[in-house]
Amino acid sequence: MTTHDSAVDAPSRGPVAPSWGFRVPGAGRVSHLAPGMEYQGTTVQLCGMYPFVAGSGSPMLGVPIGRHMLWGEVLCLDPLAWLNAGLVTNPGMFLLGQPGVGKSSLAKRLITGLVGYGTQALVLGDTKPDYTRLVSHLGGQVIRVGRGLDRINPLDSGPLGRALARMSGPDADRLRLEIRGRRLSLLLALCTLVRAGRVTNPEEVILGRTVDVLTARLDREPTVPDVLGLLEEGPDELRAAARAGSAAEYQRRVAELIPTLALLCEGSLKGVFDAETTTPIDLDAPAVSVDISHVAAAGDQLVAAAMLCTWAYSFGVVDAAAVLAEQGLAPRRQFFGVMDELWRALRGAPGLVDHADALTRLNRQRGMASLMITHSLDDLEALPTEEDRAKARGFFERAAIKVMAALPGRELDRISQITRLSAPEREMVSSWAAPEALFAGSVHPGRGKYLIKTGERPGLPVALTLVGDEWDLYDTDMAVRGTDVRSVARAGGQR
Repeated sequence: MTTHDSAVDAPSRGPVAPSWGFRVPGAGRVSHLAPGMEYQGTTVQLCGMYPFVAGSGSPMLGVPIGRHMLWGEVLCLDPLAWLNAGLVTNPGMFLLGQPGVGKSSLAKRLITGLVGYGTQALVLGDTKPDYTRLVSHLGGQVIRVGRGLDRINPLDSGPLGRALARMSGPDADRLRLEIRGRRLSLLLALCTLVRAGRVTNPEEVILGRTVDVLTARLDREPTVPDVLGLLEEGPDELRAAARAGSAAEYQRRVAELIPTLALLCEGSLKGVFDAETTTPIDLDAPAVSVDISHVAAAGDQLVAAAMLCTWAYSFGVVDAAAVLAEQGLAPRRQFFGVMDELWRALRGAPGLVDHADALTRLNRQRGMASLMITHSLDDLEALPTEEDRAKARGFFERAAIKVMAALPGRELDRISQITRLSAPEREMVSSWAAPEALFAGSVHPGRGKYLIKTGERPGLPVALTLVGDEWDLYDTDMAVRGTDVRSVARAGGQR
């Protein structure tokens, strides 16, 4: 084997120029090197230009919600798109975070993007209200529930009733029973709430028969005053259901049920649920917000009742859309339901979790994604009974997409019992929980930052930055601050 001297074989290269060029005229000397233009794209788009790329695993399906905090790439989120792509097993989302760190900003970004993709957004009970301005801006429908404002009839079948009128045969019979079950279920929930205790089995039988008699007698939707009036009348059908042989015995059987229903019509709830629905939900609206902020100051009982009725009515709308699509009477629709301040509806009375649980379990079959928002799992632990607490924890456990904003270490200990968090993930989320220094104009370190967890996969840390009209539409502190949100330092200025 023959060796050669590289100095002899290689051509003469001459002196090597310094990084900024030679200091002589015409040698390309520059005093400053500008960074090259950076382009971003998917591996499908750029593989021909540069085949040595590897993604970090952030899905590019759905609404762009921010940039990955480690890799800088855009991260997108859409529960229904992720479900269709096999990334998750159900379209349920659960968002936890301290007040003021941007929970509603994430929800509003998702609403804005999903409406643009053709998904109808439903804000199921806006208690502050945080979403009214955004829904109005999107050309949606705002229903304001309260005394002297819009009313919701708990027994209103809504679009399900209109769908039933266009159907016949076995499908119509099944839908008729479904409407009957929904009316009775919500009526029981409201009685439970007003009574602060469960309705007995005999009372449930009597209420069921009452709903049946009113449905057969009336050519309109029955109302709570109709139920109360029929119970007080005590016709033969109700006496038979009560197993009462005389009028006096019947009165004893309904002695507690009548005052309970009277409270819905004459007590603190008067003027909200005691008449026909004034403003039905528009199925063609791109977004709908049911604003219950006018009843929020009346106490948890009224708020819980308003949220339960709103949830039941809204889920009835979603089911009606599915029925109409299955019958070929309307196009298939997709929905995104936002259930903010979840704890306020659940702590009203024992047993209310059952009704919320029944409403939310079938979202996958409905073509509906849901987002539940609360501050802490402690909100669920504050429910009246252990049975309620266990079922409420199931909301978080079943959600395929869990989003954590700024949370303290104690809260992360609870979450770790349900979904695994690595040590770096815990350190990252807890570092967002409190400002490092307290001075005027400082920005909370966790504002607009979220960790998205799906199953046992590593979490996706994302930072959301507001753009354009979002600064005004997503602002939830305007009433407190009294200034335009644009006057606040925009670095991390999410709400």
